[in-house]
Amino acid sequence: MTEHFNFIDSARRTISLERDAVDALLQQLDGDFTRACELSLNCSGRVIVTGMGKSGHIGNKIAATLASTGTPSFFVHPGEASHGDLGMITRQDVVIALSNSGETSEVVSILPLIKRMNAPLISITGNPKSTLSRSADANLNVAIAVEACPLGLAPTSSTTAALVMGDALAISLLEARGFSAEDFAFSHPGGSLGRRLLLKVSDIMHTGNDIPQVSTETKLHQALLEVTRKRLGMTAVINDNGILLGIFTDGDLRRTLDHDVDMKNTTIAEVMTTDCTTINADMLAAEALQIMQDKQINALIVLDQEQRPVGALNMHDMLQAGVI
Repeated sequence: MTEHFNFIDSARRTISLERDAVDALLQQLDGDFTRACELSLNCSGRVIVTGMGKSGHIGNKIAATLASTGTPSFFVHPGEASHGDLGMITRQDVVIALSNSGETSEVVSILPLIKRMNAPLISITGNPKSTLSRSADANLNVAIAVEACPLGLAPTSSTTAALVMGDALAISLLEARGFSAEDFAFSHPGGSLGRRLLLKVSDIMHTGNDIPQVSTETKLHQALLEVTRKRLGMTAVINDNGILLGIFTDGDLRRTLDHDVDMKNTTIAEVMTTDCTTINADMLAAEALQIMQDKQINALIVLDQEQRPVGALNMHDMLQAGVI
């Protein structure tokens, strides 16, 4: 039955219609959008988003986007609001209500209660003359010419337009607040961005007895035992005052073996690398990773202000911490 159906043509039609719906939003932006942004920015409470059915799903996503971009927000189901959840809304809050028709009964029924609390109301509707839009302090017009659904029944273009308008509101507020990547990371500490922007070298480095280090008089074969024990692929070389003088890595070992060096009688000071790259504990782990990648090295020594080793880490530590 479907063997002659062109799925690609169907997909292209849907995408084209939804793209047209989004393009139309550019002409529908007006002073109400500015008013909606001002109400949200001046909100001393939270932005409460509500909507029924498919509009509710879009509202849930808008609330999540607002919350993660610096605007405290959560979603309240309009049906539940009529049965107690309206107590979540206070006069310090701003309410964003979504309804394509602007006449959804569950949403319209709570409008008098919202107005009685004197909470500012922002509507996102496809009908600027609807009950919802006329009750709002600011109406964001998301009217579309046609749904992508050929039956005109399933919300498709209309939900896409509402979602994009919600994103536009969230990003405008983000930019107006000067919300930074670091602010975003603080609200997403478990994500990869949070780890990259918040995790410091001090959080993942090996410290104390786990730092591989030997004195300059240490024989090469003994130094190799330290490298093996600490399992970081290198060892720091320090003087009697604990100050770093150099480093000896697996790479240095390969180069040393090429020169047929006497492992038992050669001191580590004779074969160590003196011009070594180091970092400090307050550096972001992501910065340390960039240094390792730029210099094509697999391990780093962490120094204090007196140039004494206080930590060490390698590429495996970065991987385990989720920085990579």
